[in-house]
Amino acid sequence: MTAAVASIVMGLGLGLLMRGILRARLTRPTLALADLLEQPGVAVAAPAPPVARRRIVEATVGFVGSAVERFDPSGALATALARARIPLRPGEYVITTLAAALVVAAFVLGVTASRVFTVMAVAGCIAGSVLFLRRRVNKLRSRFESQLPPALTLIASSLSAGHTFLRAIHMMCQEADPPISEEFAQVVAETRLGAPLVDSLGRMAERLQIRDVDWCVQAIRIQQTVGGRLAELLHILADFIRSRDEVRQEIKVLTAEGRMSAWVLAGLAPFLLLAIQVLNPDYLKPMLQGWGLIVLAAAGSMVVAGILVIFRMVKIEV
Repeated sequence: MTAAVASIVMGLGLGLLMRGILRARLTRPTLALADLLEQPGVAVAAPAPPVARRRIVEATVGFVGSAVERFDPSGALATALARARIPLRPGEYVITTLAAALVVAAFVLGVTASRVFTVMAVAGCIAGSVLFLRRRVNKLRSRFESQLPPALTLIASSLSAGHTFLRAIHMMCQEADPPISEEFAQVVAETRLGAPLVDSLGRMAERLQIRDVDWCVQAIRIQQTVGGRLAELLHILADFIRSRDEVRQEIKVLTAEGRMSAWVLAGLAPFLLLAIQVLNPDYLKPMLQGWGLIVLAAAGSMVVAGILVIFRMVKIEV
């Protein structure tokens, strides 16, 4: 009981800390780069000096951020957060994950009164935070892929009407929805700051890691080198990508049953263990000590391996 109360108190404390982080970010005065470029001469007021609680928040985030940099020198977490469009630094995201893990651990400890299930809940929260990032990145990539053919068609139509390539991209950004409008708006902003347009498109392709975008950038780079009608090239690329997207959606429908089976199998075993522990705590006591823990670990490993095999089977590259 004492451990549960302590976990709840720590979780609430970390929750209040995250509230301060998000509030500081939301109240920080910002001005879009595109707005600055559209309005030369606009002065941006310097942010107000941080108050005492902001200093505490920034010190905590800085300490956790430095620890993250030691364990993640390549910056994989920061890159994943940027691709997922989550406005948090790595330290802030780690603090959020720890707060959620402690709250869930307190709940599981209060319900099951088992340290084993509490440790499993903490591990599940940490794994869930990683899966959440990957799922969000994949979701944004899927939305970008579905928006790319209409965007290319719109740019090609603007080029046929006599606009320049940069102006056509800017007009597409005004008509399209996120995330494609945000990515191309960054390309426009970089170009207005003096970067070559093709290089800005290449950096966008490197950020997104989408094969269709790589092909488009390579085709545009070749066209800029050898010449030709860019509008016609973009129409051809849009038709090709649209056909591939139709095949991809059809495969997604045909493999939906396999993915659903994998998710059901993934959640069935933990749900049954938790239900048995709550309904009859004495029934699982032999499994929560000695060799029982090894058997549970082996069973969990086999379940994870089976789920990975299922996902590998239903994953078909187009």
